Amino acid sequence: MTGIVTLRSGTLRLDLAPAIGGAISRFASEGPDGTIEWMRPMSDAAIAAGDVLGASCFPLVPYSNRIRDNAFAFDGRHVRMEHPYAHALHGHGWLAPWQVEGAAADRASLVFARNATPDWPFAYRARQDFILAGGRLDMRIEIVNAGDRRMPAGFGLHPYFPRTPRCRLHAAVTGLWETDDAILPTSLVAPEAPRDPRIGLAVDAVPLDNCFTGWGGHAEIVWPETETALAMTADGPMDFFVVYTPTGESYFCAEPVSNATDAVNLAAAGRDDTGLLVLEPGPAASSRIVFAPRGPA
Repeated sequence: MTGIVTLRSGTLRLDLAPAIGGAISRFASEGPDGTIEWMRPMSDAAIAAGDVLGASCFPLVPYSNRIRDNAFAFDGRHVRMEHPYAHALHGHGWLAPWQVEGAAADRASLVFARNATPDWPFAYRARQDFILAGGRLDMRIEIVNAGDRRMPAGFGLHPYFPRTPRCRLHAAVTGLWETDDAILPTSLVAPEAPRDPRIGLAVDAVPLDNCFTGWGGHAEIVWPETETALAMTADGPMDFFVVYTPTGESYFCAEPVSNATDAVNLAAAGRDDTGLLVLEPGPAASSRIVFAPRGPA
């Protein structure tokens, strides 16, 4: 795979891989004292193979996380999805190439469009805008219903961050969805230590693959070993926060998202706290997400 788009501003560098799911392949500071990787860098092998699971970050459209059994009902229609996973995962955007709509030294825009199909009978468009300025990465992601009927939707980002023994994740949340063996939601509970990012989550010690609710739109990752930190803020409908800390890996994920896992089925069952967006034809749903590094870079 080729076609990496590199943006620079000051010491910041952002590499984009449009053909690999519209992904970020690197976000780093390159200073006179060395390089700091703010997200897990994508390896040359992963880039060559087009392996989006090796990316630094990829977009989630038109929903975040899983949909149980690849099926749901919406507006009286039963939808059976075709997907490479047993439970549809992360939507379509991460598995398809995006187009570069524009690029300059410190900014770029990527777009993705999908027509209605039997397994997702809703046409939509998605867009990502990236700007490096003021010592931070300023992103915007949006989704537009491009069809002629209402569409269930959600969106978000799936960033991977470097994991160190003392790294901690801080975020204000109100609830945690317990899950079954398929990582699908079973019950909503109050987060308690050690699985509580409000008091600082030790990402190298606490295994998680859970969706938090009531996220306040701000999180901070702290790496004491290097005296660095990364603040992440989001506006718009990003009220959910997925944390994934797989045992034995050198990364973890902290994902700003608009919907709970399996939101469309939870909503069909009568829940009104799922974050499921119902988009009418035309208007866009969007969010601005900012990654602001600090430290000796």
